[in-house]
Amino acid sequence: MPAGERAPVHPGRTPAPAPEASRTPTTTPAPTGIPPPPAAVWWSRRLWRTVVAALGGLALFLAFPGWSLVPLAALGPAALAVAVHGRRARSGAWSGLVLGLAFFVPLLSWTGIYVGPVPWLALAVSQALYVSLLGAATALTSRLPGWPLWAASLWVAAEALRGRAPFGGFPWGRLGFSQTDGPLLALAAYGGVPLVTFAVALTGTLLAAAVLALTRARPGEEGPGTPRPAVPVRPVAVALAGAATVPAIGALAWLPLPGASLTAGGPAATVAVVQGDVPRAGLDFNAQRRAVLDNHVQRTLELAAAVEAGDRPQPDLVIWPENSSDIDPYANSDAARQIDRAAEAVDAPVLVGAVVEGPGRFISNTAIVWGPDTGPGDTYVKRHPVPFAEYIPHRSFFRLFSADVDRVRRDFAAGDEVGLLQVGGVPLGDLICFEVVYDGLVHDVVGAGAGLLVVQTNNATFGFTDESEQQLALSRLRAVEHGRTVAIAATSGISAVVAPDGSVVRRTELFEPAVLVERIASRDSTTVAQRVGAAPEWALTALGLGAVAAAVARTRGGRPAGTDASR
Repeated sequence: MPAGERAPVHPGRTPAPAPEASRTPTTTPAPTGIPPPPAAVWWSRRLWRTVVAALGGLALFLAFPGWSLVPLAALGPAALAVAVHGRRARSGAWSGLVLGLAFFVPLLSWTGIYVGPVPWLALAVSQALYVSLLGAATALTSRLPGWPLWAASLWVAAEALRGRAPFGGFPWGRLGFSQTDGPLLALAAYGGVPLVTFAVALTGTLLAAAVLALTRARPGEEGPGTPRPAVPVRPVAVALAGAATVPAIGALAWLPLPGASLTAGGPAATVAVVQGDVPRAGLDFNAQRRAVLDNHVQRTLELAAAVEAGDRPQPDLVIWPENSSDIDPYANSDAARQIDRAAEAVDAPVLVGAVVEGPGRFISNTAIVWGPDTGPGDTYVKRHPVPFAEYIPHRSFFRLFSADVDRVRRDFAAGDEVGLLQVGGVPLGDLICFEVVYDGLVHDVVGAGAGLLVVQTNNATFGFTDESEQQLALSRLRAVEHGRTVAIAATSGISAVVAPDGSVVRRTELFEPAVLVERIASRDSTTVAQRVGAAPEWALTALGLGAVAAAVARTRGGRPAGTDASR
């Protein structure tokens, strides 16, 4: 028969099957010779990984203030490690995104309390994208020896990036900030927040290693009726021992740290923190600018009367919060007279949080040292205004998406000097509101010689949410990190005094007028964290990125770091 012609098919006869060699397979067999699982199995595997990631994000949220179930923080990294282990980067990115959304959407819900869901969800999604990137990187490195170490380092790397870009970053919700209690808090004094984050993540990834070792071989994988393999005792024991060792090291780290004494470690001064309260919560508190100023003047006058009656000690300095005078006292003589009245009555300098005109078309979030005899003196201008809240970057571009950007009518200028102020003879480091979340800003004021840290803040725009509790947690980490007492002055709460060991000595409740008076030492000691600065963060980031590079090189060299695409 000529080549290329087909044999005739006779009626009633079944065509002979083609020779085996001439058949063209419709699917490529799996490398093991086992056919790929059906779509239902593929989806079930994807589903359980998604559920694990979502539960990990929820556990991480519950570890933060509001719920404060601190030990649950380790379950976030553990869940991500389990969900992405042996996966491709794309699958890891999906699991990371799910975990990030399950964490940030509820954690940042306070951002939308008065402005609606769009800014809140936009911020939550933007932060979850960093966790998506983390999931992809964790998946890439999950086949390397020692992967729990690399995965924990990558958490630090992701937070380092999230805290810097874009627009100066937004490092709220870092793993380390969940550790307001428990042994891992002490590690802040040795490597700052990045070391605490690494400890939480390493505890979680080691727990994940134990879980994966227990479930690595499941019955039925080698065929029906295959018995379950023996439990791999050694790897499970090693992983669990490692997970227990991390908090044990943190417990030992407490031993050389300062205690809860406010007066030990340097010359002491009497500090008064005034919470004047606002007429009502919400964005329109600014419409009550004079009422807010009058509230803080009145609380200070009451303090002066209590001092004169012998019921309160004479303060050496008084701290008012951010926005305590949204009327520019340089331009408004009546506001200046009211502040003068308060400072003269209490006979102590007052640190006033004011909104000041200039420079140029800008306004400035400014702390002013206001003396009882000298009036306004030294100032500090907030160095890190909050993007999309205190200024709008690329306003004309973002206006294309929402006209709400013009609700911020005037942009705040950024200061360029470190917030070290001498108030009543006390060298204090001033941080305005969200500045307490940025490692570098806190490091700068302590390095400049601050013996006491002050956080001036205004939380009235966040109502009765967990934002104030979360910000208090940040201050507790900073107290331990730098061995300094932290005094928090808030317009509507939570105002507090935090000891150098992170314990809360005094605090107020939300939306109540109050005055806290404490004797506080101005310390000049230096913690290891202050001396090494950002070095632990950079070292751990380099470790994680080095592992990613090794995983990529291994893949390109023909030794895949992923697994089969069917899972």
